[in-house]
Amino acid sequence: MPQVEMRLPAEGAYVSVLRTTTAALAARLDFTLEDIEDLRMAVSEAAALCLECAAENAELEVVFDLGEDTVGVTVTTTCDTEAVIDRASFAWQVLTTLARGVTATPDGDRLRISLVAGATPPGAAR
Repeated sequence: MPQVEMRLPAEGAYVSVLRTTTAALAARLDFTLEDIEDLRMAVSEAAALCLECAAENAELEVVFDLGEDTVGVTVTTTCDTEAVIDRASFAWQVLTTLARGVTATPDGDRLRISLVAGATPPGAAR
């Protein structure tokens, strides 16, 4: 499975770069426009959750695992304090609604959010 890795400053201004890259990768895998937008939004919410706790001068480390009709995305950052996920937050609810599978792994001052999204098969109802 091919991988694409990115490192961006953990600042809101760079989330648009992440969203654009996400859309471009999904388009290359022939995702539908709806699937591309769902994935863009899911990755944006994962980044938002990481940015909530990101330490000053931290980076967002993003890894895309490209499958034939799926994309796995892992967003990781270093936090100011112990990483905690608010599973009642709007961002978490959006993320878990848009992705097939989501895991959040707080590990001390590191936060890793992983998700999997897939393409709608041709001719399938959404």
